[in-house]
Amino acid sequence: MRLTLLIGPNEKAAARFRAMFKQKAAALEKQGIWAPEWNHVRLYAACAETGDITSLRHKRGMDSALVQQTMAHEFQTLFEKELPDAPADHVIFSAAQLGSLLTNPLEINRLQALLAPYFDDIQIVAHVEEQARALAAHYITAVLDGRRHSLQQELELAQDTEWWAGALALRQGPDAFAGLFDDVQHPPHWLDYAALFDHWAQAFGKDNVQLRPLDLAALRSETCTDELVDMLGLGSNLGKMLEERMFHPEPAASLTRMRQFNDVLIRHAQARDIIVPRDLWHQMRMSLRVPGPPTDPGSLFAISDHFAKDNAKLIKAFPDLKGALTPDAPSEAWQEADPTNGYRATQYLAAYAHQIRKNSTPVAEKRAEAAAAKEATAKFDTLLSDDAAEPEQQASNARLLNRVKLNHEMILNTQFKPHNNLGAVNEEELAAAYPLAPPRKLPPGSSGNVIVGCMKNEAPYIVEWIAYHRAIGVDNFLIYTNDCSDGTDEVLGRLQDMGVIQHRNNDNWKGNSPQQYALNQALKEPVIQNADWIIHIDVDEFMNVRTGNGTLDDLFAAVPDATNIAMTWRLFGHNGITQLNDDFVIDQFDACAPKYCPKPHTVWGFKTMFRNIGAYAKISCHRPNKLDESFENKVKWVNGSGQDMTRDAAHNGWRSSKNNIGYDLLQLNHYALRSAESFLIKRQRGRALHVDRSIGINYWIRMDWSDFRDITIKRNIPRVRAEYDDLMKDDILKQAHQAGFEWHKAKARELHQMPEFQDLYRQALEVKLNETERVAYALSLDMES
Repeated sequence: MRLTLLIGPNEKAAARFRAMFKQKAAALEKQGIWAPEWNHVRLYAACAETGDITSLRHKRGMDSALVQQTMAHEFQTLFEKELPDAPADHVIFSAAQLGSLLTNPLEINRLQALLAPYFDDIQIVAHVEEQARALAAHYITAVLDGRRHSLQQELELAQDTEWWAGALALRQGPDAFAGLFDDVQHPPHWLDYAALFDHWAQAFGKDNVQLRPLDLAALRSETCTDELVDMLGLGSNLGKMLEERMFHPEPAASLTRMRQFNDVLIRHAQARDIIVPRDLWHQMRMSLRVPGPPTDPGSLFAISDHFAKDNAKLIKAFPDLKGALTPDAPSEAWQEADPTNGYRATQYLAAYAHQIRKNSTPVAEKRAEAAAAKEATAKFDTLLSDDAAEPEQQASNARLLNRVKLNHEMILNTQFKPHNNLGAVNEEELAAAYPLAPPRKLPPGSSGNVIVGCMKNEAPYIVEWIAYHRAIGVDNFLIYTNDCSDGTDEVLGRLQDMGVIQHRNNDNWKGNSPQQYALNQALKEPVIQNADWIIHIDVDEFMNVRTGNGTLDDLFAAVPDATNIAMTWRLFGHNGITQLNDDFVIDQFDACAPKYCPKPHTVWGFKTMFRNIGAYAKISCHRPNKLDESFENKVKWVNGSGQDMTRDAAHNGWRSSKNNIGYDLLQLNHYALRSAESFLIKRQRGRALHVDRSIGINYWIRMDWSDFRDITIKRNIPRVRAEYDDLMKDDILKQAHQAGFEWHKAKARELHQMPEFQDLYRQALEVKLNETERVAYALSLDMES
């Protein structure tokens, strides 16, 4: 398999290529080229030396000594999983950090060793432009990232003969607390393109490394595609790029202001031993902007002169570089621009002093947090220890343990750290019971609000679930079942006889999924065809309306123009309840996940309720699919807070994001575990002979969220009880329900006698993880799989 690896070193160009790869994916695959969306930062981290902490690694929470080996294993797993089924035998990937941040030959050798087992032809491509122009652009990025030194550093270095070695010699090591990183504060070594070429050629061979011209302006439109066609030797044009916003150089006076402010802020933070949040630092810098001309690359002619001889040799080797490496005409020698208007950085520092004091963190506190986090990871050692395991399994556990510890450190220091400070609803304050809702009257021919669901062995939970949703305004239910042995069919059959639901046997399902087969069949049913709103949820999911009187009518009144409503999960753990009992699920379990929890992806999964307007041709597990083109501008998706998310969800997606998460009006309470005994039965279902130890406990860890409390759904209990009791007046239904519950109790007793389930039950109850630890573990499992 062939790999073309674009190593930057300009990240803006690399990002432009990645955007084009994504847009032109289908056209590229027709040409035999696959552009996977692998994580380019993680690939860099898989090769970087442990002690070389760059600004990027710090921002991504990748400071840990575990980063390199853990990320390397992640890519080995990724390659083994994805490459055998790749849609083409030529892979192209863009990662500018490889060219700009890997300074040590050991790092390049590490990358080569990582790639060589999977690719027999590796081509390295660096896109370069004349050094003075490249430096002027880099300086903007560096100042915006906290650089305190002016370009005088580079001009002095230009007097030296060895740029690459001289730039690296200036480095002093990182001080993450002060925001000091060598790749930001000191000259970019990679401007020495001849040394860059040799650096990569030593590991990959001279014939496999090429330098190509970089023109950011040209990369904006069709020329970008032409460059790709030429670089890869394709025989046909791939069409035009979508227009993208051009990068506008920062005025030189703004850079002076920002650089000087960076310097005084760094000294201020070091003197007071505090950490200034990066987002606040950025906001303060942005307020310093003034209009004016950008830095003229011609004023950096000393840089151009330094590289002139080397560039001439490079042009001979790569003739296409002639235009890219031709310098701008010399102009007046560079001097740092006047910051204008009598600017004094110290005055701005004084003006921001209150915000800095209010938002900064003492270094001692951060060190204490790091120490506490390190102690907390001892839990993972216990969780993954298994002296009886085979050597291969022990090695696998050791790799997983490293990944968990690394993820935990990253989560604690990034925007992915979970918390409950989201939205306007305070769950602890919303305890007053809802009054009974008046009965709904449907117009002739309408089946109203309809739930379509699929079940297997859920007998003890059905009547509560039906009663709950009837109480909040669901009018009809279409339920499919397959292979039930616990009395589920008997409960549903009686509910059908009572006129409450419609039950369909799905034992003869076909295809890849009994659920999808059922949903396909549901579209033929009059109850679905005549529905006003269609909802697909499972029996462990409850729609928790958190507006008005808690009914669907109140929800629809709050979002009158919505055609689709994303119901984001709130995952509820076992709440310390170990044994099966016949109390309401919504009353027993109120311990749950934090509202802000963007990782792992399962926490913010959503289901969708949608108006039956003919916009979509298919119902899938989480959403309707196959949008009719004529409805392109007629659908409006909103999130659980009523905010428009149409752009994100109209065509695909089943998870909320940081941009569209919302729970204020509606959330989907997801009781994936219920009690610990319920969990045993759930894990046994479909695994009659064998239970994989790791899969069993891993599912528990992913789903047993018990860090916060949400009692909002309990406001429904009085009206659910009234509906439930009314249904249970039917003796046949009551008997079927009780028989189903007894079946589950007997199954729990049986599983308690089986060694593998005894072990699983013990492990589950011994797991004690807080929300960040649980996120770290779950993320690691997702990566491992």
